[in-house]
Amino acid sequence: MKWFKRKYTQIQRVLYFLPIIWKGYDWDYSYAIELFRHQLQRTATFLEGENSYRLNHQFAADRIKTAIKLMDRVYDEEYYMHEHQTKLKNIYGDDVFDFEFKDTFKGDGSTYLKYKYENWENADEIRELNHKYFHESTRKQKKAHRILWRYIEHNIQNWWD
Repeated sequence: MKWFKRKYTQIQRVLYFLPIIWKGYDWDYSYAIELFRHQLQRTATFLEGENSYRLNHQFAADRIKTAIKLMDRVYDEEYYMHEHQTKLKNIYGDDVFDFEFKDTFKGDGSTYLKYKYENWENADEIRELNHKYFHESTRKQKKAHRILWRYIEHNIQNWWD
């Protein structure tokens, strides 16, 4: 009976991971991160369950959930993409990053993208502020990435039952 229960659990695990593995590729690390994130979520769920023997199981589960939240912020590029664009949109409006296709006049129908703000009178000011905010956000993104992996390194050996 124990053998069947074990096989049932293994099949459940395969079915849980199958959608993640199915859409993954070997050439992009983000799929490995997603796979790791899902395993951490499974571990946290187990530790919170009634089958956990660990005395401080909720503390360990909370640490894992914190790591997952940090992973989401880092790999959704919370700082890198969203923050600097939001700052500029708050100052110059939602259309500051709208773009239009411009003809290259090569006669082959080819085009290039150009931000609409590049036609505005204050285009140099926007470009300069965009550059400044982009570099600030990039520094924050790199710092968040370092903090995430230090946090994982510091805690991961305690994430077991």
